[in-house]
Amino acid sequence: QVQLVESGGGLVQAGDSLTLSCTDSTRSSFRYPMAWFRQASEKEREFIAAVSWDGDKIDVADSVKDRFIASRDSAENVVYLQMKNLKPDDTAVYLCALDSSNYYTNTAANLPTSYDYWGQGTRVTVSS
Repeated sequence: QVQLVESGGGLVQAGDSLTLSCTDSTRSSFRYPMAWFRQASEKEREFIAAVSWDGDKIDVADSVKDRFIASRDSAENVVYLQMKNLKPDDTAVYLCALDSSNYYTNTAANLPTSYDYWGQGTRVTVSS
């Protein structure tokens, strides 16, 4: 069973950069689309980015497209989220997700309901 683990979060100042990583201990995630979402306190889960299994299709939310980059290293079973020029509004728990229903398909969905495996999340706090 897939087990996703996020890392790389922390407390930073506005304008700083962070790179989040999501790994799968079973090393089977390379077959599936994966995504990043975030959830701020008392807010709904928000789509950030999705990457198809082969990395050819990448979708990034318009709200962060000019500052965030998503990528994956399938050989290492790692998905990354590079974040620059962070703002206090970026403060949230960032969650990695995997869509096991699309095996080797070139999809990158932006709805949380499309994903059936989730990590515990890594917290990003941006101070002003």
